[in-house]
Amino acid sequence: MIKIAGVVFAGALLFLAAYTDQTESEVVQAAPGAGLTSDLLGEQSSAAPELVNTSVVAGVTELVSGYLTQDNQVTPKQRSAVGSGQGHFGYANLGVADVEGNLNVREAPGTDADLVGKMPNNAGCDILGTEGEWTKIRSGKVEGYVKSEFLLSGETALARAEEVKQTIATVNTTTLYVREEPNTECTIITMMPDGEELEVMEELDGWVKINVDDEEGYVSADYVDISVELNKAMTMTEVRYGEGVSDVRVSLVQYATQFVGNPYVWGGTSLTKGADCSGFVLSVFAKYGIYLPHSAAAQSGYGTKISASEAKPGDLFFYSNGSRINHVAIYIGNGQVVHASTRKTGIKISGSHYRTPVKVVRLLGD
Repeated sequence: MIKIAGVVFAGALLFLAAYTDQTESEVVQAAPGAGLTSDLLGEQSSAAPELVNTSVVAGVTELVSGYLTQDNQVTPKQRSAVGSGQGHFGYANLGVADVEGNLNVREAPGTDADLVGKMPNNAGCDILGTEGEWTKIRSGKVEGYVKSEFLLSGETALARAEEVKQTIATVNTTTLYVREEPNTECTIITMMPDGEELEVMEELDGWVKINVDDEEGYVSADYVDISVELNKAMTMTEVRYGEGVSDVRVSLVQYATQFVGNPYVWGGTSLTKGADCSGFVLSVFAKYGIYLPHSAAAQSGYGTKISASEAKPGDLFFYSNGSRINHVAIYIGNGQVVHASTRKTGIKISGSHYRTPVKVVRLLGD
């Protein structure tokens, strides 16, 4: 039996098999208000600067007094361009994944080698060499081998890259406000940490319109670096668990993370064909006999509220757009969450504080 928020649900728990490896094809098929809460931000001036110094205490981001001055900031880099000193799109020898779904990246050239990452369709990489039917690549933080038949190279890769390139804004300051409108007098939706990459929807005069978990927001152009990039491979680093983490938590996280790279579909609940954030969560937990509504705000009312520093794998992190909870993710340990983010990224793994969490909830009893 699993104890959930003080209620005991009878019935046998469905323990799912460990992660099933991919087929010989090496392709993973994606089957056919006002501001943040006062206790989080406190009173805010209408002329608040677009950044705020933060410190992390016990895993929870807390605001500290004082604002950073312009002298503390990194000068924004010039826009990256095709062929700008590092080959095309920053790659010396460009390769582009050409698959339906995701391309497995393995530790060694063979289907029996350990999986070290996944390259989404149209993701870019550096081609480092070939060994028979395998190509060694580096993409993002992932280095390993992929089946050569699913990788474009040369002029073909460059032509595809031009079709699928995307504009990215990378935060270059400690913490950056995301606002509802392109001005400093409107609602603050959330905050983004240094190094976070944001999908650019439009560049305005002094502001950048971005996609935040499939909703619009605006950030100051002074504190982001704009570049034209391709998607990167996703790491598959094993989740590390602390003491006292139950088998059911490990099982749930292993189950949830196998769907990384599958599509985001607004209103969807399919783990393979597409789900939105709450649809992803409800479908994962349904496999364990825990039934939740299809709404992030409604899901936040279930279970027991805990602090972020107490989170264990399988707990839920909730995020706000400034006036209401609008996003939910599953904590997987090691400071990370898995969630259905946007139409472009699909189901992905992020740092648990990639946005400022406003609530953390525990559904699973220990």
